[in-house]
Order: sequence, then structure tokens, then C-alpha cells
Amino acid sequence: MSKRLLRSGMIVSIMTLVSRVLGLVRDVVVANLMGAGASADVFFFANKIPNFLRRLFAEGAFSQAFVPVLTESHAEGDLDKTRELIAKVSGTLGVIVTLVTVLGVLGSGVITALFGAGWFLDWLNDGPNAGKFELASLMLKITFPYLWFITFVALSGAILNTLGKFAVSSFTPVFLNISIIACATFIAPNLSQPEIGLAIGVFLGGLIQFLFQIPFLIREKVFVRPQWGWHDPGVVKIRTLMIPALFGVSVSQINLLFDTFIASFLATGSISWLYYSDRLLEFPLGLFGIAIATVILPALSRKHVDSESTSFSKTMDWGVRMVLLLGIPAMLGLMVLAKPMLMVLFMRGEFTSSDVHNASLSLLAYASGLLNFMLIKVLAPGYYARQDTKTPVKYGIIAMVTNMVFNAIFASMYGYVGLAMATALSALVNAGLLYRGLHLANVYRLSKETLFFVSKLSIAGVFLVLVLLWFMPSMDIWVSWTLFNRIGILAAMIGLGAAVYLITALLLGVRLHHLKAEM
Repeated sequence: MSKRLLRSGMIVSIMTLVSRVLGLVRDVVVANLMGAGASADVFFFANKIPNFLRRLFAEGAFSQAFVPVLTESHAEGDLDKTRELIAKVSGTLGVIVTLVTVLGVLGSGVITALFGAGWFLDWLNDGPNAGKFELASLMLKITFPYLWFITFVALSGAILNTLGKFAVSSFTPVFLNISIIACATFIAPNLSQPEIGLAIGVFLGGLIQFLFQIPFLIREKVFVRPQWGWHDPGVVKIRTLMIPALFGVSVSQINLLFDTFIASFLATGSISWLYYSDRLLEFPLGLFGIAIATVILPALSRKHVDSESTSFSKTMDWGVRMVLLLGIPAMLGLMVLAKPMLMVLFMRGEFTSSDVHNASLSLLAYASGLLNFMLIKVLAPGYYARQDTKTPVKYGIIAMVTNMVFNAIFASMYGYVGLAMATALSALVNAGLLYRGLHLANVYRLSKETLFFVSKLSIAGVFLVLVLLWFMPSMDIWVSWTLFNRIGILAAMIGLGAAVYLITALLLGVRLHHLKAEM
């Protein structure tokens, strides 16, 4: 089992790596084109709203509810029954998301006023940010249909993942990045408002992703005609699981939207600085945390169906160990190398050294919560695989309220950096509650071996930080170097940190067998 999980995890990670690298290239192109000014703020706002709803209708709550039910149906070996379930789910979901998309396009002004209240109030009072509100409303009309496309992309990906075909869905996001890069290169420069070209890239990226997965569904004989099935037993079961999960699994997204709401009242550039720092955070989170969670949910669902409680716990333990092994150096590396990374990736064109400094502060705050963000991705499937969506909701409510309280405290003191601090702290609360719930329910408890494993990795992490700080050039030297020199030194620093971490871990006794889930 562990070998299969490792192989699946590597496939997802490799495909995700390609996507994340192109995602960084996309952000480099966007930063060069627009920097961190008003236009960038508006584009990131218009892109964030449909992405938030994507978490609700697609990758987040829906997948967590759909995969266990589909796994249960698929385990019975009746392909016709599985195809019928897919038809009813796709038809029902399709009607709902179509209505939401139409309402979103028609009501873009209302949505902008709701989540960009600061801009809306300026528009009402002819303030300096009035133009942001008008532009955001227009761009939202272009980007909102992305929700429709990506919902069916996520549905297709969930189906293929359940069938063990992880590579397709992991590679699909590449097309969104390619589309935005192409539009930023060939369309945006020819427009008076280049951010409109980026919005067109989002729309086209969603369409291409949607079309890409269809041939693979046909090959697996699960491409079916959608049917309305609101009262179908399978659909009823999925929506029963999904409704509470809508809130529970999307707490982090709701927190980010709340951050955007508050940031609309802050200085121009706040949304952009938060975005660029969040993008660097998303790289290891997607590469490791989401990749591990993607392969672990179907595996946990199968263990639950087969009533293998011991195997269920072992699989959970495998996921936690993998997250710790990869998450600790990623978190520490981001915190120590925040400014050099931002310099290498974004400091050109409209993105200035001042933007690097401001974004590095929020990146430092975000990165402090990376390990908890990753653990949430692994611990939450422990509930969803058992078709328990109510418990994470309670924890999600607590985490969201905690985030709001922290926002109120820290935003008034530290501005946009306070928003990132609040998000990181709420992730700590969420991860702690998720583990506590699994522990009390005797579903999963950290083994002594894993605790020793964590202690060894922590010591290795300390050496990683000390070595990087010892060899780190001063910021004045980084600024004086050419881009080529920065890239070379940054690569050397990353390589040095990774080598120190791995060598220290090996000297402390960490071995490959510690990453295997013994049966």
C-alpha cells in the first residue's frame, strides 16, 4: 500500500511541480506587467472571487463529499451503476453552478461592492479608489465563467483520481498558466487596460482545462450525459455530506476573502503584496500538501469501506510523516529566504525593491503557518473518508471566528501583515482541533515512532536555519547583484539548505522505512 501511495504521490507531485513552476512564471509575467499597483490589486480581486467559489463547488467541499461516495460505488464493481451516479451528479451540479455563474456575471457590481467595500465606498463618494470598483466589476464579468469550467474540471479530476489516474488532473492546471502567460504576452500589451487581457486569459484557461479532460473520461468509459438527479440516493448522500463541508473545508478561503475585504480599506498594493507572498506559499503547499492529500483521500476511503481500521490509521500516519518531512524545510526555507526569492522572481518591470520588502513581510507571516496548512490537508480527509463532514464544520467555525478576532487585533496594529499573521494563527487552531478530534475518536493518534521522527526533523531544521543565516549575504549585496548572480546564489542557498537538512536527518537516524505504512 505504501509503495502505491508513494508512487501516486510522486506522480501528483511531479505534475504539480510542472504546474507550480509555470504558475510562478505566470506571476513573474504579471508582476513585470503590472507590479503591485492599483491594476494588479483589481486583477487579483477579480480572480480571487471565482477561485473562492471553485473551492466550494469544485476542488474543496464537493471533492471531499464526492470521492468517498464514488469510491463506495466503484468498489461494488458495477460500472453501469457508477456511470449512473456520475451522470446524476454532473447534471445536478451543472444546473446549480450554471445558475450561480449567470447570477455572478449579471451581479458582478454587487459582488464587488460586497467583497471590495472600501472601493465601493470610494466610488459612492468620488474617492481616489472609485476607478478600482468600476474596473473590478467589469473584470469580474470576464473571470466569473471560469467557475463553470473549473467545476467540471474538478468533477472529472475526482473521477479520474478515484480510478487511480492521478496524472491527468494534476497536469490540467498547466493550461491555465499557459493561457494567462500567452494573453499577458500577446493581448494585454495591446490594450489600454492590460489587466483586461489577463482576465481573458483566465476565461480561456478554464475552457481549455475543461476540454482537455474529456478524452480521458471517454477512454475510461465514464463520459456520460448529465442528468438531473436531485433526489437520487447517491446525490442526496453527496449533498448531505457536502453542505456542512462547504463551510468546513473552505475556512481558509473564507479567511482569505475576509482579508481581501479588509485590505480594500488599506493602502494601494496591500492586496498585491498579500497575493505575491501567498503565491510563494502555495508552491510548497500544492507540491507537497495538496499532492499528498490528493492520493490519501481515495486510499482512506477504501480502508473505511473495507473496515480496515488499523490500515486507516497507518495511512494517516504515512501522510503526516510525509508532510512533516517536506513541510519543515519548506517552511523554514521560505522564512529565511523570503526576500531573495521575491527579488529573483518578481523584482523587474513595475515590481520595485519596495514591493519586495513589503511582500516579504507578509510572506514571513504566511510561511509561519505553512506546516499547519499542510497538516490540515492531510488531517481533514481522516473525517471525509469516513463521511463525517459535520465535525470539521465545528472546528472550521472556531477557526474562522478566531481568524476574525486576530484580524481585528493585528490589522489595526500591523496592516496587511497582520492579516497574514491572523491567517497563519487560525490555521494552527484548525489543525490542532482536527488532530484532537481524531485523537479523541480513536481514529488516529501520533505514534511514538512518529514523535521521534518529528524530533529528528526539527533538529535537522534548526541546523538548516543556522547554516543559511551564516552564509546569507546582506540585502544590500543582493540588490547590487545582477539577476543572473541572484539566481545562482539563491539556487546555491536552497541546495545548501536541502543538503544540510537531509544529511542531518540521516545522521540522526531517519531512514526510508520511516516513510512506509506497515501493514
